[in-house]
Amino acid sequence: MVSIRPEPVTVGGVPLSNHILLAAGVLGTTGASLQRMLNLGAGGVVTKSIGPHPKDGHSGPCLVVLEDGLLNAMGLPNPSMEFVDEITTLAKRPVVASIFGGNPEEFATVAGWFAGKVAGIELNLSCPHAEGYGAAIGSDPALVKACTKAVSSTGVPTWVKLTPNVTDITAIGKAAEAGGASAIVAINTVKAMRISTGLRRPVLGNRFGGLSGSAIFPIAVRCVYELFESVDIPIIGCGGIATADNVIEMMMAGASAVEVGSAVFGNVNVFETIRKDLYAKDGIRSEDIVGCAHG
Repeated sequence: MVSIRPEPVTVGGVPLSNHILLAAGVLGTTGASLQRMLNLGAGGVVTKSIGPHPKDGHSGPCLVVLEDGLLNAMGLPNPSMEFVDEITTLAKRPVVASIFGGNPEEFATVAGWFAGKVAGIELNLSCPHAEGYGAAIGSDPALVKACTKAVSSTGVPTWVKLTPNVTDITAIGKAAEAGGASAIVAINTVKAMRISTGLRRPVLGNRFGGLSGSAIFPIAVRCVYELFESVDIPIIGCGGIATADNVIEMMMAGASAVEVGSAVFGNVNVFETIRKDLYAKDGIRSEDIVGCAHG
């Protein structure tokens, strides 16, 4: 397997200690859990998605463990503005705040709470199970551009997380780039469901949810590959990454860094596990493999 040199990296205006970040929604609800992930080897961390108003989320069951991934319908539960106090102890660390809103004005408001307190902002324009938020906005290029512009105009590094649940993800990526995005994160979960044959009803309280884990890795690779040929800003690969070889494959598709989410569920030490296999002092520069699969 290809190994790369261990080195700090800056992606989309955010300095990272390595190429592997904690994805939003996984152990990102407290400052202590975010600090723990940094201590366990994450090169950066993304918080739980925070919105303009407190939300309780969907009724349970909200999470189902599958053979090849996780299926969740949390419904974006969050304490809203109160969360800002959680990350005060992480000043100057590679923390990216994930935010959501129902329109550009709400995105700008929430981004304002975190300005000067985090290294960057990640726009959640891709959650598939939150009515009026996430993918409901992220499937409209005009709205994506407007929401991105509302945040990027503040001068904070702005990442935009895209949904795969669209006909053409490159149209959404181009809209984010036109809105001033510093980087694109691809992808969020895939809309999915399971039905209990014993109970004769959907297993999730919300019926539909988002599928993550190894089952969606090939989808994520395809999305990163397509986006690399369509935009000029950096891409952060996300979706089913669990090994160093997965990281290399994402980079060859066009990712400059990656986010790891569901793999943490099975191995809280996954960042250190990946780092041991990914990095070597005599490895090649990461820039030499980013996008190399495009010929």
